[in-house]
Amino acid sequence: MKNLCLVSLLLSLAVSADAQDAAPKSDPQRALEDVSAEPKTMALWEGQAPGALGDTDSDRPTITLYAVATEHKPTAAVIVFPGGSYGYLATNHEGRQIANWLNSAGITAFVVRYRLGPRYHHPTELGDAQRAIRFVRTRAKEFGVLPGKIGVLGFSAGGHLASTTETHFDAGNPQAADAIDRVSSRPDFAVLAYPVISFTAEYAHGGSSKNLLGENPKPEFLKELSGELNVTAQAPPTFLFSSSTDTGVAPENSVAFYLALHKAGVPVELHVFENAPHGVGMDLADPSVGEWTHLLLQWFRERKIVVAPPKD
Repeated sequence: MKNLCLVSLLLSLAVSADAQDAAPKSDPQRALEDVSAEPKTMALWEGQAPGALGDTDSDRPTITLYAVATEHKPTAAVIVFPGGSYGYLATNHEGRQIANWLNSAGITAFVVRYRLGPRYHHPTELGDAQRAIRFVRTRAKEFGVLPGKIGVLGFSAGGHLASTTETHFDAGNPQAADAIDRVSSRPDFAVLAYPVISFTAEYAHGGSSKNLLGENPKPEFLKELSGELNVTAQAPPTFLFSSSTDTGVAPENSVAFYLALHKAGVPVELHVFENAPHGVGMDLADPSVGEWTHLLLQWFRERKIVVAPPKD
């Protein structure tokens, strides 16, 4: 009888194990994707983009909409610039994944495929980024977003591009034939993840500078595109994070930009984690640096970019 009970127990455990194997695994990324609608990719310009050197995909900047699968609209919007030293784009872990996470927080996301060096140099990349901000703001009602809550989020060199939109913007040209060019290119807030900032400091990221400005850039261009040297009081509220062990892009970049924003009286928050390599993306599996998204969400709530959940 004991043997029969043992066999029954083993069979029960085996069936349970098989059922667990057959059931969907707990996948944070899948959970994030479940709140996103089907992405929609659009050209930033109809026809050929300004300054295009050809007619291939690399010559046509695009923006991909990740709409929030919810009736609670309009929402804030975040325009994402993936990193890649201005030579390639890390569009998965610094693009699609963060867009899915933003959707899970109730934020509409857009991922930009901007033009790259060494084929394209400044001001092409900035022009693509500014166009993306104007594009979303002009079509805010169509996209279900709030025109006064459109921010940027950039990683590494994409962080440099995002920071450049903070320091180089205009109110739009009311006389422009293109309606998109009539609206402001200023982001309402910015999030910079282990960003490249300075092109003049000893810790400057040479690869990004070379791809963006060429082999022998003029000193005035290096200064113009060093974010810490161009901050004004009109820059938007900013959230930054980096790590002390980042040997790809030194954390001094984030610290210098924080200090410049703070001195200008711009609301700014900085987190420098003790240990993390460059290019971590969201890194949800890391118990330390993976917390940056939770810190960011709290910052969003404090700034009314997203509404805090009701208390129990």
